[in-house]
Amino acid sequence: MTDKLFGNQPIHKNLLKHETKRRVFVKFLLVIFIFVGYFIFVSQKYGVQEGFFVAMLSWSFFVLCTPIADAGFLLDFPLRLVLKGKMIVSEIFVWILAIVLNGYAFFFAPEIYAKTKILVFFKHILEKPFPFWIIILLSLIGTFVSIKFGDELLDKINHHERVLYHKHKHKYRFLVMIFLIVATIILYDLLLNSLGIDF
Repeated sequence: MTDKLFGNQPIHKNLLKHETKRRVFVKFLLVIFIFVGYFIFVSQKYGVQEGFFVAMLSWSFFVLCTPIADAGFLLDFPLRLVLKGKMIVSEIFVWILAIVLNGYAFFFAPEIYAKTKILVFFKHILEKPFPFWIIILLSLIGTFVSIKFGDELLDKINHHERVLYHKHKHKYRFLVMIFLIVATIILYDLLLNSLGIDF
């Protein structure tokens, strides 16, 4: 029965493989649900066209200023499924898109940053390369570290490989991410204090 259903691989290994993919898919659905919900909210307030721009700039804030890949995951996961490529490649495209989007907004439509508190905060980061672009640098490192590990995990074929992966990589990844998140929070605290906001 095992061979008929799954070829030469045991049933439990295939179920674990599909369980990993299901978790990634659920995470993707959650991220897209949050984005769509936010887009609907801002569209009701500013109209569809301007609301979409506000939503995309807000998305770009989470791409450029958080050391995790959840915002870019909106494009990374479907591109990996469709193109069968690495998410790290699509994340490069995500970062280019976020940078170009903010380049246009910052120089040609700066008033858009006044629409929401998060965009006002984002504009302060963009206006002060030192020290606040360090947030973007830390986010860049954290994002691509998390994407690298995500790619490796999705590439694992069976349970045995995933066990070895977690054994050797999980501790290292955890320490790197904790350092990047703490460093980012410290910089956010510095920025908020400079703006007179109690963090």
